Amino acid sequence: MQLSTKQVDSIKRSNSRINLWEGAVRSSKTWGTLFRWLKFIPTAPKEDLCIIGRTERSAVRNIIRPLQSIIGDECQWYPGKGECYIFGRLHVVLGASDERAEGKIRGMTAGGLLGDEVTLWPESFWIMALSRLSPDNAQLFGSTNPDNPYHYLKKDYINRKAELDMEVFSFKLDDNPFISKKFKDNLKKEFRGLWYKRFVEGLWVVAEGAVYDFFNEDEHVIVRPPAVAKSHVVGVDYGTGNPTAFGLFGMNYDAMPFIWMEREYYYDSQLDGRQKDDAEYADDFVKWLGNTNIDSIIIDPSAASFKAALRKKGMFVIRDADNDVLNGIRTQARLMCNGSYKICKPCEHSIMDYGAYLWDKNAMKKGEDKPLKQHDHTKDMERYVLHTLEGPDCINYERLNKR
Repeated sequence: MQLSTKQVDSIKRSNSRINLWEGAVRSSKTWGTLFRWLKFIPTAPKEDLCIIGRTERSAVRNIIRPLQSIIGDECQWYPGKGECYIFGRLHVVLGASDERAEGKIRGMTAGGLLGDEVTLWPESFWIMALSRLSPDNAQLFGSTNPDNPYHYLKKDYINRKAELDMEVFSFKLDDNPFISKKFKDNLKKEFRGLWYKRFVEGLWVVAEGAVYDFFNEDEHVIVRPPAVAKSHVVGVDYGTGNPTAFGLFGMNYDAMPFIWMEREYYYDSQLDGRQKDDAEYADDFVKWLGNTNIDSIIIDPSAASFKAALRKKGMFVIRDADNDVLNGIRTQARLMCNGSYKICKPCEHSIMDYGAYLWDKNAMKKGEDKPLKQHDHTKDMERYVLHTLEGPDCINYERLNKR
């Protein structure tokens, strides 16, 4: 496989304890880490070697499978064990999705760490990972997209790289000579606002203003479904003292957009002056759904009482949503920007909330991308469906990337 001049240079110069490739999506930074890792293995300390992603599944998708494309059978993945053998060396494969992940490497002595999506690792995991690199010549090689400029990785490490044993290599989309100009131009059109600055320009910029600041009714709202739906699902954001929102989503992968929200249910007990109980919401759900056949009801995993009420009404196709807020927002933004998802005009509350769903300024100062818990109920409901069905860890994702 051919490498760019910038990739070759990064491989030659990545001899520090911490080596980080950061920048835009599809900018070739990850391939630099992979080739550098293959060069590192023969001389790596004898202690444990680790491959780390946000989840084990993303580590397989972004690291192990690309390595297999480079070295074939010299990279053997054993999913039941969470182990991978590369050139005969055992690699432990780990996910770092939340604060509890820190316990996975506590007590380990690591000769080397190969990491993906590093900004998505909790700070406690990152700190513990560095503390595990105790052998002489132990190294970390990681790649990441930019995030909030107050993020711990930017503020406490990248900005202080001159003080640390650390090399940082920055990549922009145009640094990748192996993808076509047409593909690059399409990516530049598909990302907007915050996501364009981070994922195309490779900038560490704050999330401020509206979460979906690119939303435009002329572009993202349609009068009627674009095609006959081949299947339907329902998204549910359930609240007791807060509003409750249902959304009916149609899907047809032969159409574009291939997923759309046809209609909604919205009830705010504070505005209407009366709180409904689980049984009443379940009655409303059945009446609102009518005769529409659905494949699943995708709902917040914490809504246990409402799930029980729905089952009493004969609704058994209930599925817990992937409730990862930030990654769900990214998934929804991607689908909206590339034209895959639209909202039908009758969904008035969902459309209205796009302008009122804002980033939390106080969280921003702490290095977190976090939306305010205001005007979020329709947005949560949409996100549950879109991220669960079309996010990076779903079964459809690789197929969709080939569209």
